[in-house]
Amino acid sequence: MLTIGELADATGVATSALRYWEDQGLLAPTRANGHRRYADDAVTRVGQILLLQDAGYTLREIRSFGAGWRELAARKLAELDGQIAKAQAARSAVAHSLACPHEDVRDCPKFVDLVTARLAGELLHVTHPK
Repeated sequence: MLTIGELADATGVATSALRYWEDQGLLAPTRANGHRRYADDAVTRVGQILLLQDAGYTLREIRSFGAGWRELAARKLAELDGQIAKAQAARSAVAHSLACPHEDVRDCPKFVDLVTARLAGELLHVTHPK
């Protein structure tokens, strides 16, 4: 059994984060003499949480990550695809601004068109896809 300090040392995660994850139902320590004790497999669980966070999952999603993980992963993939499309459009627009021959990008007809489209409610990744 590990103390919270030992788990923090073994994983590089702050004790405050471990306590928060416990409050969120992600970790389940036992109590001994009023102190938290974690099973040795808690190190692996913390590693799983870190990896899923790196992949873009929220703590709420991680908490529900289990038997229905394929459905959750499919939704996350669609979400990430949307974020990537937005980021690629933003990158393309910024790259265009750097390549634009106008001294002031606000004088660029493409920029003016994008501003007009945005004011009409159109999002950049729709009006200026990569």
